[in-house]
Amino acid sequence: MARTQTHPVHVVHRIGAAALGVALLVFGVLGLARNVPWLFAGELVWGLSTNGALAVLSIVAGLVLVISSVWGGRLASTVSIGLGVLFLLSGLVHLGIIHTGANVLGFRLSNCLFSLIAGLFLAVLGFYGRVSGGLPPDNPYRREHPIKHHRPDPDEQIRAESGDEQHQRLMDAEISVAEGTATREQAEAVERERARKLEQDRKHRSTR
Repeated sequence: MARTQTHPVHVVHRIGAAALGVALLVFGVLGLARNVPWLFAGELVWGLSTNGALAVLSIVAGLVLVISSVWGGRLASTVSIGLGVLFLLSGLVHLGIIHTGANVLGFRLSNCLFSLIAGLFLAVLGFYGRVSGGLPPDNPYRREHPIKHHRPDPDEQIRAESGDEQHQRLMDAEISVAEGTATREQAEAVERERARKLEQDRKHRSTR
């Protein structure tokens, strides 16, 4: 478990979620500190319009992101994906109601753009290292990948790849010996392999 939680993919998820979470927390606190109205039009904070309701929602979203980043990379990834979708939907919906009485959060165009950008950032952050066709053997999400459900464990995959490499080196050594261009190490490796096969044959004959 410790190795999984310290994997670089988890570190990216946690740092990204914490960074945006802190920014949302500060934005929400600054909005409440200015005694902005609770609904509809508010005041500008960092170039974004805010009112009491939006400030509280920002604080809640920020807390969720920060807590998920502290809890672990896997949770931070899942929360980032979920909030990313909500931010994207919020940005798109408010683009349609920005000049209507339904705009109770007091969104302006800058708020819509921020919501879309933040949503895209969170979605990409959450899916980073989690959705790909070529996840490395030690990736913590490898066995969950939808393209292939029955993947070997990371250690099994690494051992298998190591075995393939050793087999290829032995084949290269045998070719070099046959061509008379083998190094001493290659010749010794071929000799050890021949001795191993002879021993296996001897044991196999003795058990008959």
